[in-house]
Amino acid sequence: MAISQSAGRVVKPLVFAGCLLPLTLLVWRAATGGLGANPISEAIHETGDWTLRFVLLTLAVTPFSRLSGRREAAGLRRPLGLFAFFYGCLHFLTYLALDQFFDLRAVVADIVKRPYITVGLIGLAAMAPLAVTSTSRAFGRLGERRWKRLHELIYLTAVAGVVHYWWSVKADLFWPQAYAALLALLLGYRAAVAVRARRPASF
Repeated sequence: MAISQSAGRVVKPLVFAGCLLPLTLLVWRAATGGLGANPISEAIHETGDWTLRFVLLTLAVTPFSRLSGRREAAGLRRPLGLFAFFYGCLHFLTYLALDQFFDLRAVVADIVKRPYITVGLIGLAAMAPLAVTSTSRAFGRLGERRWKRLHELIYLTAVAGVVHYWWSVKADLFWPQAYAALLALLLGYRAAVAVRARRPASF
């Protein structure tokens, strides 16, 4: 069932506003002193958390669309994916500007010392071509097959994001484990669909 134009005009602004809500709340907390004793660290963690959440939400769109029968929900993949990249860039820029003061030598030393930063950068780098080729024009230039192959980088981003989060946590592993379990479920669904599609039809 295709979503109507009038419904689309309502849904799209709501999705956009909802995706900006975490940033709005973060700015409000920063302005009112609500980020605790280490506001820079809190801002880095908050933007990182939302990056991973949006990546997982992007991956969840296809299973939700197919299992619920609401095919129009597939249109949410692009805005959610772009907001994942947006929050990923904020996450890195907050670290680069506020934590490292654009000291590239310190950043390189931090990357060498902390592997979880390297993994996080790999995940962010994998999102860049997805954001660049998210337009209909790019889809037309690449062709459906090449476009789909390129956008499989979202899986690398998701795995790198979970590993980055897991390795960065020193004590409570509840949320990294929860995100890892959700990612395993989402990837398992795709694997099951792929296996079923290759299975010969029975008569």
